[in-house]
Amino acid sequence: MNGSLIQLLVLAGIAIFLVLKLRSVLGTREGFEKPPIPLEDVRPRVRRDFEVIEGGPDRDITDHAADGTDAARALAAMKQAEPSFQVTPFLEGARGAYEMILIAFEKGELDRIRPFLSDDVEASFAEAIAARDRDGLTIEASFVGMKELALQEATFNKDSGFAEISVRFVGEQTYVVRNKAGEIVEGSPREIKKSRDIWTFARKMGSDDPNWQLVATGD
Repeated sequence: MNGSLIQLLVLAGIAIFLVLKLRSVLGTREGFEKPPIPLEDVRPRVRRDFEVIEGGPDRDITDHAADGTDAARALAAMKQAEPSFQVTPFLEGARGAYEMILIAFEKGELDRIRPFLSDDVEASFAEAIAARDRDGLTIEASFVGMKELALQEATFNKDSGFAEISVRFVGEQTYVVRNKAGEIVEGSPREIKKSRDIWTFARKMGSDDPNWQLVATGD
């Protein structure tokens, strides 16, 4: 047996060994095999043990008015008339308006809040400010913070499109009234007083003017 034949037999043995090794790792394919399973079919199937409920309560409404009440129905009608309307942002705006209007009224600065007042409220504010001026009284007021803010009532007239929302405010402020001589006749600069009010804001839903107007005050 010459050297060439021995070398050929060694190479053949190595080849047989590699084939057997590959078969043990990869397996064999015989006949018609099943096609590979798509990726989405091998993902674990998630069992849904709950039912998705469509058309549930509107949390933007039920967070401020009990479901099924007149106020909740009125707020829902406002949203139908103006889909962009949201109750929570409205109340946030009402909070800012309360502070601005209250301080402006007490300082007699009616001009800067006039666009936010109805004609009747503006007239009553102007009369009160004029009476203070005649008596020589001035007010020094500073808003400290809001202790409570809640939706009190809501109504909507579908025929006219006008909406009214009443809001209950409990605020804190310092309040001092001085006479012509500058003497304090009421309040204290170091005493924080609570102010309790129920204000009603109105607006025609769907109008181009986004501002709500103060149409009534009370406590």
